[in-house]
Amino acid sequence: MVNQGVHFIFGIILARLLSPTEFGIIGMTMVFVAISETFMRGGLDTAVIRKQNATEVDFSTLFYTNICFGIVLFAVLYTSAGAISRFYGLVDLVILVRVMALNIVINSFGLVESAILVKQIDFKRLTRISVISSIVSGITGITLAYLGFGYWSLAAKTLCQNLIRVIMLHWTSSWHPKFMYSFVSFKELFNFGSKMMATSLINTIYLNVYKLVIGKYFASAELGYYSKAEQFKNLPSESFQRSIQRVTFPVLSSMIGDRNKLRSGYKRLIKLLFFIISIFMLLMIINAREIILILLGNKWEPAIPYLQVMCISGMFYPLNSLNLNVLVAMGRSDLYLKVEVLKKIMIIPVIFIGIKFGIIVMLWGIALSTFLEFVLNSSFSAKLIEYPTYKQLLDISPTIIHVIVMSVLAFTAGSIISSNLFLSLLVKLAIVLLYLISINYVFGIPELRELWQLVKEQIKSYLSPFWKSIVFGRS
Repeated sequence: MVNQGVHFIFGIILARLLSPTEFGIIGMTMVFVAISETFMRGGLDTAVIRKQNATEVDFSTLFYTNICFGIVLFAVLYTSAGAISRFYGLVDLVILVRVMALNIVINSFGLVESAILVKQIDFKRLTRISVISSIVSGITGITLAYLGFGYWSLAAKTLCQNLIRVIMLHWTSSWHPKFMYSFVSFKELFNFGSKMMATSLINTIYLNVYKLVIGKYFASAELGYYSKAEQFKNLPSESFQRSIQRVTFPVLSSMIGDRNKLRSGYKRLIKLLFFIISIFMLLMIINAREIILILLGNKWEPAIPYLQVMCISGMFYPLNSLNLNVLVAMGRSDLYLKVEVLKKIMIIPVIFIGIKFGIIVMLWGIALSTFLEFVLNSSFSAKLIEYPTYKQLLDISPTIIHVIVMSVLAFTAGSIISSNLFLSLLVKLAIVLLYLISINYVFGIPELRELWQLVKEQIKSYLSPFWKSIVFGRS
């Protein structure tokens, strides 16, 4: 969340300095970089995280394998730059794609250190590294944008962030690569990782295919609106999805031997997670107009409906990741791949509908397919932990009802005072806050109480004993 927040702040400043078209151009190149990085990882980092007794040979094998993959994929992307440029019909993309391809090589040097920190559940160190690299790269991007470098400032920001992150990972890590390589180790990791790579590849294409379609069939500015709306939606949704996916995987893996404990922990997670993400997405939906116009300005107004529809689908993203993590933790990468293939087949009609009827219709199709993905994911994981889909839906149904009621109240109040953006924003926030306080006081919301306990624990962990006693009392 901290890292996404830093990106969000710098993104607002850059959006005021640059045009939607320039964001759209960068979005076109990142589609191919993201797909290439999935190949570079090869699913091996996930395999080594899951392996209970990973050795020095495993880590070194992973290190050199990823670097080789990274160099090969850089070469492929470098030579394909001309074809990508012709696909979009933009000559300037040739050099840009080749420069952005450097991210693949840079990131290949930091995968092992990152995997080790995830395996150790040392996310504080990962957070510090991510935040520092994001701040330095954000300042770099803003400086170049102010000096008139256009979309190159966004490219430099991405390169700078990845380079600093990898350097810090090596600098702070106690592990260093040894001159050893084992084809036996590679085969063992790849047997599991190859399925994860295929799954990740399908998922990466799924997440980026809409950008590909928009960049090809619509104006660059439209892709800019889409990308910026996605960034706003990702602030809470993607942050929770990545955090939950990374944190719960090693934790759920440690519970494999206790099915009841695994199911109990999963049930608690899904209820709390859906409550948190739904509230954040609700606030985005009802305040999309105020957020876009106040923070970005009138030139980004077409992104408002994009953001609202995206946030509806964003509610289920983290839950999908949680369900898939159950499959991986149980060692069923075959089921994981099968689920991903079935889900991605659903996007084919959505793409054709979007090309024919426009981006907004396509986004509604994405929202529907995201819910269907949740049903599909949960039906597979339910067989492993005996927690069927209908019970999951029943557990999150109170939150769905609360969200619908708050949406109606907030939109009604906002329509009355829509002329004043700041007042409208404050009134809607107040309505949501008062509703939650009132309902919790009358009926009680277990997720709200649990969330408050988690927040208190986090605050206490950063306070000295003196301030703990002042803020929370002796208890």
